[in-house]
Amino acid sequence: MLSVLSYGRIVARAVLGGLSQTDGRDYSLITASCGFGKDFRKGILKKGMCYGDDACFIARHKSADVLGVADGVGGWRDYGVDPSQFSATLMRTCERLVKEGRFTPSSPVGILTSGYYELLQNKVPLLGSSTACIVVLDRQSHRIHTCNLGDSGFLVVRGGEVVHRSDEQQHYFNTPFQLSIAPPGAEGVVLSDSPEAADSSSFDVQLGDIILTASDGLFDNMPDYMILQELKKLKVQKIVAINVKLLGQQTARSIAEQAHQLAYDPNYMSPFAQFACDNGLNVRGGKPDDITVLLSIVAEYTD
Repeated sequence: MLSVLSYGRIVARAVLGGLSQTDGRDYSLITASCGFGKDFRKGILKKGMCYGDDACFIARHKSADVLGVADGVGGWRDYGVDPSQFSATLMRTCERLVKEGRFTPSSPVGILTSGYYELLQNKVPLLGSSTACIVVLDRQSHRIHTCNLGDSGFLVVRGGEVVHRSDEQQHYFNTPFQLSIAPPGAEGVVLSDSPEAADSSSFDVQLGDIILTASDGLFDNMPDYMILQELKKLKVQKIVAINVKLLGQQTARSIAEQAHQLAYDPNYMSPFAQFACDNGLNVRGGKPDDITVLLSIVAEYTD
């Protein structure tokens, strides 16, 4: 359910933002993950970095740290297809490409494109659709390069404010851009977007910046102000490095748990319900969904 992939010895000072910017230092991401499948209440769990139909990965390479989140499209279940297989296979493939060094830090869309085309050429039949978001931190340039296809996404938080974020891509209400593999003969019927259609961006980060990458299960149930309230827990005045791992775990889990609880509140006016109302639908309550949260802190790189 919960894992922390790495943490640096000086991340405590990075959280406090007390380190001056120096071009000669390499940066890294200290990342914690947490999530809940929609069937969590039924006791249905899946192995690996998968929460329901969501999947994610956290990979480290000598030149960059790379994160990915994908949300399998649940509608495939009506046709006897497990939606989690597509998202999980896509993320595993992207992770392998990163670990093999087959990527350019400034082009996360290249990772997504290569991963998707490997799926298309896979000898083992695979059907399904998924949104996808990839975030790459270039260690030397101190820039994150991102691509987002659909309604997963990320926030960059600095000084308690959102300073950069992804743009959601929707064809129409509740129909996000998505990568797909359709059955033979149905290619023109199944909605499918090109990975090159992903929204791409680059942004200079600073030590202590927080990057929150998540599936729509988070953003549909928690507005920015609630997320920022939880992230304030990372702004501790006196913190030692040995506690950073636990602090990251606790904050990631707290955010995921709150989103999961709100998703089942019938009286809560969630961001999803507000969006539905804006589209002429009379909707109230949270949106039960799979939830994946990757919480990263920008820190100085330590090998």
